Amino acid sequence: MSNVSQKDKEIFENLFVLELANNHWGSLNRGMKIIHDYATIVRFNNMKAAIKLQFRDINDFIHPEFKGDEENRYIKKTEATKLSKDQFTTMVEEVKKLGCIPMATPFDEASVDLCVEFEMPIIKIASSDINDWVLIEKIASTRKPTIISTGGASEKDLDDVVRFFEKRDIPLAINHCVSLYPSEDDELELDQIDYIKNRYPNHVVGLSSHEYHDWHSSMMISYGKGARTWERHIDINYEDVPVSSYCTLPEQCDDWFKAFHKAQEMCGGTGHSRRVISTKESKYLDALVRGVYARCDIEPGYILTKDSLAKDFYLAVPLRRGQLSCREIINGEKLTKGLKANQALSIDDIDGPYNENQKLKSLILERGL
Repeated sequence: MSNVSQKDKEIFENLFVLELANNHWGSLNRGMKIIHDYATIVRFNNMKAAIKLQFRDINDFIHPEFKGDEENRYIKKTEATKLSKDQFTTMVEEVKKLGCIPMATPFDEASVDLCVEFEMPIIKIASSDINDWVLIEKIASTRKPTIISTGGASEKDLDDVVRFFEKRDIPLAINHCVSLYPSEDDELELDQIDYIKNRYPNHVVGLSSHEYHDWHSSMMISYGKGARTWERHIDINYEDVPVSSYCTLPEQCDDWFKAFHKAQEMCGGTGHSRRVISTKESKYLDALVRGVYARCDIEPGYILTKDSLAKDFYLAVPLRRGQLSCREIINGEKLTKGLKANQALSIDDIDGPYNENQKLKSLILERGL
């Protein structure tokens, strides 16, 4: 795959997408309560989170002959959860007011226009629409950062859509997703995060998941594998409306966020360069390093060589303050002072680079017992 600047892809980094979907069930009050409950959890855990809606232009989305079809589950739920544009406006404004990012999955072209009108910073393409090129081209025309879920897409499907966004230099995040609602633990296929990261290295990779047994394990594993954006469906226990098993409740979302912070703490956050070794760790390791001690009395002017070191010196713990260790003995160094048997060889006892370099010398003088 070709390189791409992806200059705005930081918007996806450590982003949590809370998929409200149609769990408002066509009730503005219910939708507003979900937004309030989750915005509280987001604020309490200091997260970057989007609350995501689903948009469908129901007048044209359903064929006239099938409107009111009680047998088709998808059509029935779509019609039952309809909200007006004014109601969506109220919800979007509330998401912004409470400090979350408004976001939507549009399922038709008119709904893409609604995303633009609502100034959605990010658009989501559902797994089911990975081959809907009419919709994808409409979404790309907005040039908004986009997230796709892989679902049941083939490798060619993924290559095609990633190349499409790369050629247009539109930021794209790729979520590993198994389209099973709910998903059992042995169905999560989290190794696919490795596959996506390796195949599309210029993109933020995430996890959209529907497991329901715990809210810790997949977070810890996915973060460790390099996922940096996550998505789950959200709902609340309210007004005796049944909650789907794949949906997250507020207290579970709180656990999920805390697992993220723990994963971040344990992984350390540095994956592209060697980490900075802390003073605490260096001091601990210094206590395990052997120092150089004289085996016998040694006169000034003595020249250290590999052979003479083995004959006239020995290495032992502890390492003392200012003492040379096994790491620093160099052929050709000269003793400027005499040593007694069992005396530590100090930085001040020799000439050479460690004594002449003040930065190196100060490090040696400050370590050890």
